[in-house]
Amino acid sequence: MKKSLRPLPPQLSLEERRANLESAKRARTERAKVKEEVSTSKISIFDAINDPRPSIQRMKVLELLEAIPGVGPARATLIMEKRKISLSRRISGLGPHQLRALRKEVGIMKIDPKRGSLIVMSGPGGVGKSTITQYLKNDPRFWVSISVTTREPRVTEKHGVDYFFVTENKFDQMIAKDEFLEWADFAGARYGTPREAVGEWRDLGKHVLLEIEIEGARQIREKDQSAMLIFIAPPSWEELENRLANRGTDSPERREARLALAREEMASASEFDFTIVNEQVEGVVSQMVSLATALEE
Repeated sequence: MKKSLRPLPPQLSLEERRANLESAKRARTERAKVKEEVSTSKISIFDAINDPRPSIQRMKVLELLEAIPGVGPARATLIMEKRKISLSRRISGLGPHQLRALRKEVGIMKIDPKRGSLIVMSGPGGVGKSTITQYLKNDPRFWVSISVTTREPRVTEKHGVDYFFVTENKFDQMIAKDEFLEWADFAGARYGTPREAVGEWRDLGKHVLLEIEIEGARQIREKDQSAMLIFIAPPSWEELENRLANRGTDSPERREARLALAREEMASASEFDFTIVNEQVEGVVSQMVSLATALEE
């Protein structure tokens, strides 16, 4: 019987091997420092969980628990098994239910994360808010709130991922039960931010990002003075017109209506704490991260 040949591993140059070794050494050093900071109570395990560095995100959760003062390997294993978390689970693989379970467990030990900030992002349609949001979804320090809406889902949208799609009657019930942090009418539908989820994720040390309309941002300002309101502006009015025109999904009448609304939205920029001009998405994301993390100090 003919044996199948396994592909040979890629041949690395001497420089590439040295670079890999140096990278591995740097990652070990970063993980060791984080564990030391946890063991001396300089930071909580949630500070480590929210650390965006790849070396930390690849760390096993078990290692992190073992570093907590008074825990050790045996108790850390029991915690993982009790909360039904695989012993091989890495930080980057923790899901929302597992994070909540860990918080309950370490809360018994009086180890609480610093509360995350509430970041509200608004701006005219077509300015690039959705693209900015997609970038921040990949940053472990942030959690992007999922809004409830009464509009019909688009073909590519999924319930519970893009929005929570509900009936008008259900939305009314949620208003009556005070389940929204804010809600508003927009383009013939209603949108709202679930209060409970925002509080839970802030308690886990995450910076919560709300991508909402101007009216919703005003409601947040009234209810939570600590919230940071960020307005995203286009480089110029002409640039915004071009972006809306290039969408290709609106009729001329609809595009004019969007532009009229955008003029009103642009006039509200002075109500926000910060205005960031979206000339380059990466630059906007960097500024937003800097503003959010500055609140930790």
